[in-house]
Amino acid sequence: MADTYKITLEEEAIPRAWFNIVPFLPQPPVPPLHPVTQQPVGPADLASLFCDAILAQEVATEPEVEIPGPVRDIYRLWRPTPLYRARRLEKALDTPAHIYYKYEGVSPAGSHKPNTAVAQAYYNKQAGIRRLTTETGAGQWGSALALAGTFFDMEIKVYMVRVSYDQKPYRRHLMETWGAQVIPSPSPHTAAGRRVLAEHPDSPGSLGLAISEAAEEAASRADTKYALGSVLNHVLLHQTVIGLEAIEQFALAGEGPDVLIACCGGGSNFGGFTFPFIPRKRAGEAIRIIAAEPAACPTLTKGVYAYDFGDMARLSPLLKMYTLGHDFVPPGIHAGGLRYHGDSPLVSQLVHAGMVEAVAYAQRPVFAAALTFARSEGIVPAPECAHAIKAAIDEALRCKESGKKQVIAFCLSGHGHFDMAAYERYLSGAMVDVDYSEAELQRAIARLPQVQIP
Repeated sequence: MADTYKITLEEEAIPRAWFNIVPFLPQPPVPPLHPVTQQPVGPADLASLFCDAILAQEVATEPEVEIPGPVRDIYRLWRPTPLYRARRLEKALDTPAHIYYKYEGVSPAGSHKPNTAVAQAYYNKQAGIRRLTTETGAGQWGSALALAGTFFDMEIKVYMVRVSYDQKPYRRHLMETWGAQVIPSPSPHTAAGRRVLAEHPDSPGSLGLAISEAAEEAASRADTKYALGSVLNHVLLHQTVIGLEAIEQFALAGEGPDVLIACCGGGSNFGGFTFPFIPRKRAGEAIRIIAAEPAACPTLTKGVYAYDFGDMARLSPLLKMYTLGHDFVPPGIHAGGLRYHGDSPLVSQLVHAGMVEAVAYAQRPVFAAALTFARSEGIVPAPECAHAIKAAIDEALRCKESGKKQVIAFCLSGHGHFDMAAYERYLSGAMVDVDYSEAELQRAIARLPQVQIP
């Protein structure tokens, strides 16, 4: 395949089972804790938010979980997704590295998010649930759940982080086109939203707050459950179709990755792309795995590894993760999908164990990398996955300096067609690099819950 640009698989190659990382972790995962008692949570504690099938997957320990036929049939609309050899980018960088990217922007919603949205909608529909509430930052997750709602005739209500609601109106209109109701967060619809508005009427919002609002509404209605787009185990489980397909595609390419890279906010595309390769790394293959995040919300690079709430209102279980503090509000950067105070417990555990590296970038260098990619490969990337592009370019330039030939692969988790206002700000010179407030970060970390279980 010397001259191949795009490596594709037939529909029959769509995985028949999701990959579960839990049996392959260096240590068993630590349990989530009840937000009040601080005791390990059981299914009954989360029954108001999640249906039984989702709860079972959250604690699954088997290495594979079968993908239901109806979910796999819907996957056929865009899966398998292509793996591209970025030959034009390699030439532009004059690097000996081979660069590949797994492109998830071919889904109807334009990102990887439908991989779990369809699964969550299916399981809730099977359980007799009529409505789902959720949060969204940049709008990719909200769009995906709105799409899934059309497939299963479910009502979807999305609490969209205020700064993204204003910055990305076309994402909002896309959700509404698919029938979802979209509410800017903080909102007057919930107690959590009203509290923040009373203190900060101009609050830009955060994913932690939007989660609080969506979870509060779901817990108050018998016909409604909550759907989460990242962080939790079952979400990352569903996303592993990305990495499973990539393994098959690299076999066709005749080479495998030395470096795997994905952007990381909550961890869904990162885990989905990299987790299926973890057994190879644990078996001794020299694979570096890198999580790329924004310097304005540096969870993995500046956060602490501790138990914390997943939401601002402290309604969610306590999760052991890298965190900036549950009430930390990141600056309103354009990569809205990466503005989350914590990270997946599974991803955090691998970072803590030294199996995953993390890097952080300011937004102007990220957009510069996005332009380099767009002007060589033709695809305009979402600001979130442009962080992965920046990391891949840095690795490729290191190969150029050293003369070392490596295979670098990253997940291009979505296109940036709804992010052109952000590109306009960069191209006009209006975009600035914003930093988090160290004082506010320390205040938020100081307010972490005191938990006795290690």
